[in-house]
Amino acid sequence: MEIELKENERIDDLEYKGLKIIQNKNWFCFGMDSIILANFAKEENKGSKILDLGTGTGIIAILLSKKIEKSRITAIEIQKDVAEMAQRSIKLNDLEESIEIINEDIKKIGQAKYDIVITNPPYKKKDTGIVNENSIKMISRHEITASLEDFVRVASEQLKDYGTFYMINRPERIIDIFEYLRKYKLEPKEIQFIYPKRNKAPNGVLVKAVKYGGKFLKVGEPLIIYNDDGTYTDKILEIYEKN
Repeated sequence: MEIELKENERIDDLEYKGLKIIQNKNWFCFGMDSIILANFAKEENKGSKILDLGTGTGIIAILLSKKIEKSRITAIEIQKDVAEMAQRSIKLNDLEESIEIINEDIKKIGQAKYDIVITNPPYKKKDTGIVNENSIKMISRHEITASLEDFVRVASEQLKDYGTFYMINRPERIIDIFEYLRKYKLEPKEIQFIYPKRNKAPNGVLVKAVKYGGKFLKVGEPLIIYNDDGTYTDKILEIYEKN
Protein backbone atom coordinates (compact mmCIF):
# COMPACT_ATOMS: atom_id res chain seq x y z
CA MET A 1 0.00 0.00 0.00
CA GLU A 2 1.30 3.42 -0.96
CA ILE A 3 1.17 5.92 1.91
CA GLU A 4 1.98 9.61 1.66
CA LEU A 5 5.09 10.62 3.61
CA LYS A 6 5.55 14.19 4.75
CA GLU A 7 8.75 16.15 5.27
CA ASN A 8 11.21 14.43 7.65
CA GLU A 9 9.11 11.25 7.80
CA ARG A 10 10.30 7.71 7.23
CA ILE A 11 8.84 4.21 7.38
CA ASP A 12 10.50 1.89 9.90
CA ASP A 13 10.20 -1.90 9.95
CA LEU A 14 9.14 -3.09 13.43
CA GLU A 15 10.61 -6.52 12.67
CA TYR A 16 7.50 -8.16 14.10
CA LYS A 17 4.86 -9.94 12.03
CA GLY A 18 5.49 -7.64 9.07
CA LEU A 19 4.42 -4.48 10.92
CA LYS A 20 5.74 -1.07 9.92
CA ILE A 21 5.41 2.43 11.37
CA ILE A 22 5.76 6.01 10.15
CA GLN A 23 8.00 8.25 12.23
CA ASN A 24 9.20 11.83 11.98
CA LYS A 25 12.90 12.15 12.76
CA ASN A 26 12.38 15.60 14.31
CA TRP A 27 9.67 14.41 16.71
CA PHE A 28 9.69 11.90 19.54
CA CYS A 29 10.39 8.46 18.05
CA PHE A 30 9.37 5.36 19.96
CA GLY A 31 11.95 3.49 22.01
CA MET A 32 12.26 0.01 23.43
CA ASP A 33 10.00 1.01 26.34
CA SER A 34 6.94 0.70 24.10
CA ILE A 35 7.99 -2.69 22.77
CA ILE A 36 8.62 -4.01 26.30
CA LEU A 37 5.29 -2.64 27.55
CA ALA A 38 3.31 -4.20 24.70
CA ASN A 39 4.97 -7.53 25.43
CA PHE A 40 4.20 -7.17 29.17
CA ALA A 41 0.48 -6.91 28.36
CA LYS A 42 0.26 -9.70 25.80
CA GLU A 43 -0.99 -12.41 28.18
CA GLU A 44 -4.53 -11.06 28.14
CA ASN A 45 -7.40 -12.97 26.54
CA LYS A 46 -8.11 -12.49 22.86
CA GLY A 47 -10.93 -10.19 21.93
CA SER A 48 -10.08 -7.63 24.62
CA LYS A 49 -11.32 -4.06 24.36
CA ILE A 50 -8.21 -1.92 24.87
CA LEU A 51 -7.55 1.78 25.49
CA ASP A 52 -4.10 3.22 24.76
CA LEU A 53 -3.65 6.57 26.51
CA GLY A 54 -1.18 8.92 24.84
CA THR A 55 -0.44 6.67 21.88
CA GLY A 56 2.08 8.96 20.13
CA THR A 57 3.18 7.17 16.96
CA GLY A 58 0.67 4.40 17.63
CA ILE A 59 3.42 1.88 18.32
CA ILE A 60 1.78 0.15 21.32
CA ALA A 61 -1.61 -0.13 19.63
CA ILE A 62 -0.03 -1.50 16.46
CA LEU A 63 1.95 -4.15 18.36
CA LEU A 64 -0.99 -5.17 20.56
CA SER A 65 -3.16 -5.68 17.48
CA LYS A 66 -0.98 -8.70 16.71
CA LYS A 67 -0.05 -9.76 20.26
CA ILE A 68 -3.66 -9.95 21.50
CA GLU A 69 -5.82 -11.68 18.92
CA LYS A 70 -9.09 -10.08 17.83
CA SER A 71 -8.50 -7.08 20.07
CA ARG A 72 -10.28 -3.80 19.47
CA ILE A 73 -8.06 -0.84 20.34
CA THR A 74 -8.86 2.83 20.86
CA ALA A 75 -5.72 4.99 20.89
CA ILE A 76 -5.81 8.58 22.19
CA GLU A 77 -3.30 11.25 21.13
CA ILE A 78 -3.63 14.96 21.98
CA GLN A 79 -1.25 16.28 19.31
CA LYS A 80 -3.09 16.64 16.00
CA ASP A 81 -0.10 16.14 13.68
CA VAL A 82 1.12 13.13 15.63
CA ALA A 83 -2.36 11.57 15.68
CA GLU A 84 -2.64 12.06 11.92
CA MET A 85 0.72 10.37 11.41
CA ALA A 86 -0.36 7.46 13.62
CA GLN A 87 -3.54 7.13 11.57
CA ARG A 88 -1.47 6.75 8.40
CA SER A 89 0.54 4.01 10.14
CA ILE A 90 -2.72 2.21 10.93
CA LYS A 91 -3.65 2.42 7.25
CA LEU A 92 -0.16 1.29 6.22
CA ASN A 93 -0.66 -1.92 8.20
CA ASP A 94 -4.30 -2.46 7.15
CA LEU A 95 -5.42 -2.21 10.77
CA GLU A 96 -8.35 0.17 10.36
CA GLU A 97 -10.78 -2.50 11.60
CA SER A 98 -8.70 -3.15 14.74
CA ILE A 99 -7.45 0.31 15.80
CA GLU A 100 -9.14 3.69 16.06
CA ILE A 101 -6.97 6.79 16.55
CA ILE A 102 -8.68 9.66 18.35
CA ASN A 103 -7.14 13.15 18.48
CA GLU A 104 -8.20 14.28 21.95
CA ASP A 105 -7.00 15.23 25.43
CA ILE A 106 -7.13 12.11 27.63
CA LYS A 107 -8.93 14.18 30.28
CA LYS A 108 -11.83 14.89 27.90
CA ILE A 109 -12.68 11.45 26.53
CA GLY A 110 -16.05 9.89 27.29
CA GLN A 111 -16.23 6.73 29.38
CA ALA A 112 -16.51 3.51 27.40
CA LYS A 113 -15.36 0.81 29.89
CA TYR A 114 -12.41 -1.22 28.66
CA ASP A 115 -10.92 -4.59 29.57
CA ILE A 116 -7.40 -3.15 29.40
CA VAL A 117 -5.94 0.34 29.66
CA ILE A 118 -2.29 0.76 28.74
CA THR A 119 0.00 3.77 28.74
CA ASN A 120 3.57 4.90 28.28
CA PRO A 121 3.09 8.41 29.72
CA PRO A 122 5.54 11.32 29.82
CA TYR A 123 8.13 10.51 32.49
CA LYS A 124 9.26 13.97 33.51
CA LYS A 125 7.33 16.29 35.82
CA LYS A 126 6.50 19.70 34.42
CA ASP A 127 9.36 22.21 34.83
CA THR A 128 11.94 19.51 35.60
CA GLY A 129 14.89 18.32 33.54
CA ILE A 130 16.01 19.77 30.22
CA VAL A 131 13.08 21.32 28.39
CA ASN A 132 13.32 20.63 24.66
CA GLU A 133 12.50 23.55 22.37
CA ASN A 134 10.57 21.19 20.09
CA SER A 135 7.01 21.37 21.49
CA ILE A 136 6.08 17.89 20.23
CA LYS A 137 9.07 16.33 21.96
CA MET A 138 8.37 18.36 25.09
CA ILE A 139 4.76 17.17 25.33
CA SER A 140 5.89 13.58 24.76
CA ARG A 141 8.48 13.71 27.55
CA HIS A 142 7.10 16.15 30.12
CA GLU A 143 3.79 16.32 31.99
CA ILE A 144 2.62 19.36 30.02
CA THR A 145 -0.92 18.42 29.00
CA ALA A 146 -1.58 15.69 31.60
CA SER A 147 0.11 14.58 34.82
CA LEU A 148 0.94 11.07 35.99
CA GLU A 149 -2.07 11.31 38.31
CA ASP A 150 -4.28 12.25 35.33
CA PHE A 151 -3.19 9.13 33.44
CA VAL A 152 -3.93 6.87 36.43
CA ARG A 153 -7.27 8.54 37.20
CA VAL A 154 -8.47 8.34 33.61
CA ALA A 155 -7.35 4.70 33.40
CA SER A 156 -9.46 3.86 36.44
CA GLU A 157 -12.47 5.72 35.07
CA GLN A 158 -12.22 3.89 31.77
CA LEU A 159 -11.66 0.36 33.13
CA LYS A 160 -14.36 -2.17 33.80
CA ASP A 161 -14.40 -3.57 37.32
CA TYR A 162 -11.47 -6.02 37.58
CA GLY A 163 -10.04 -4.66 34.35
CA THR A 164 -6.26 -4.45 33.99
CA PHE A 165 -4.00 -1.42 33.80
CA TYR A 166 -0.47 -1.52 32.37
CA MET A 167 2.15 1.22 32.57
CA ILE A 168 5.85 1.75 32.09
CA ASN A 169 7.65 4.55 33.89
CA ARG A 170 10.85 5.42 35.73
CA PRO A 171 11.81 3.78 39.06
CA GLU A 172 12.02 7.17 40.79
CA ARG A 173 8.26 7.61 40.22
CA ILE A 174 7.28 4.31 41.86
CA ILE A 175 6.04 5.85 45.14
CA ASP A 176 3.89 8.35 43.23
CA ILE A 177 2.58 5.53 41.05
CA PHE A 178 1.54 3.39 44.00
CA GLU A 179 -0.05 6.37 45.73
CA TYR A 180 -2.16 7.24 42.68
CA LEU A 181 -3.06 3.62 41.90
CA ARG A 182 -4.59 3.05 45.33
CA LYS A 183 -6.20 6.48 45.36
CA TYR A 184 -8.13 5.49 42.22
CA LYS A 185 -8.92 1.89 43.26
CA LEU A 186 -6.26 0.23 41.10
CA GLU A 187 -4.45 -2.40 43.13
CA PRO A 188 -0.80 -3.02 42.13
CA LYS A 189 -0.46 -6.69 41.19
CA GLU A 190 2.96 -6.94 39.52
CA ILE A 191 6.07 -4.84 39.00
CA GLN A 192 9.19 -5.63 37.00
CA PHE A 193 12.32 -3.49 36.96
CA ILE A 194 14.23 -2.92 33.71
CA TYR A 195 18.04 -2.73 33.70
CA PRO A 196 20.22 -1.54 30.80
CA LYS A 197 22.92 -4.05 31.92
CA ARG A 198 23.44 -6.40 34.84
CA ASN A 199 25.78 -4.06 36.72
CA LYS A 200 23.70 -0.92 36.16
CA ALA A 201 20.87 0.63 38.18
CA PRO A 202 17.34 0.10 36.83
CA ASN A 203 16.07 2.78 34.47
CA GLY A 204 12.54 1.55 33.96
CA VAL A 205 9.68 -0.21 35.74
CA LEU A 206 6.68 -2.08 34.41
CA VAL A 207 3.50 -1.94 36.49
CA LYS A 208 0.35 -4.05 36.32
CA ALA A 209 -2.70 -3.16 38.41
CA VAL A 210 -6.28 -4.44 38.61
CA LYS A 211 -9.32 -2.31 39.36
CA TYR A 212 -10.69 -3.46 42.74
CA GLY A 213 -8.11 -6.25 42.77
CA GLY A 214 -6.99 -8.07 45.91
CA LYS A 215 -3.91 -7.00 47.84
CA PHE A 216 -1.05 -9.14 46.54
CA LEU A 217 2.03 -7.83 44.72
CA LYS A 218 4.39 -9.94 42.63
CA VAL A 219 7.89 -8.66 41.84
CA GLY A 220 9.01 -10.10 38.53
CA GLU A 221 12.52 -11.15 37.59
CA PRO A 222 14.80 -8.28 36.50
CA LEU A 223 14.52 -7.55 32.80
CA ILE A 224 18.03 -6.87 31.48
CA ILE A 225 18.36 -5.30 28.04
CA TYR A 226 22.02 -5.78 27.05
CA ASN A 227 24.71 -8.34 27.70
CA ASP A 228 28.15 -7.06 28.71
CA ASP A 229 29.25 -7.17 25.06
CA GLY A 230 26.38 -4.89 23.98
CA THR A 231 24.25 -7.60 22.37
CA TYR A 232 20.63 -8.13 23.37
CA THR A 233 19.95 -10.61 26.16
CA ASP A 234 17.99 -13.77 25.43
CA LYS A 235 14.91 -12.25 27.06
CA ILE A 236 14.95 -9.25 24.72
CA LEU A 237 15.47 -11.53 21.72
CA GLU A 238 12.48 -13.52 22.95
CA ILE A 239 10.38 -10.36 23.08
CA TYR A 240 11.38 -9.65 19.48
CA GLU A 241 10.70 -13.34 18.75
CA LYS A 242 14.19 -13.83 17.37
CA ASN A 243 15.21 -16.79 19.55
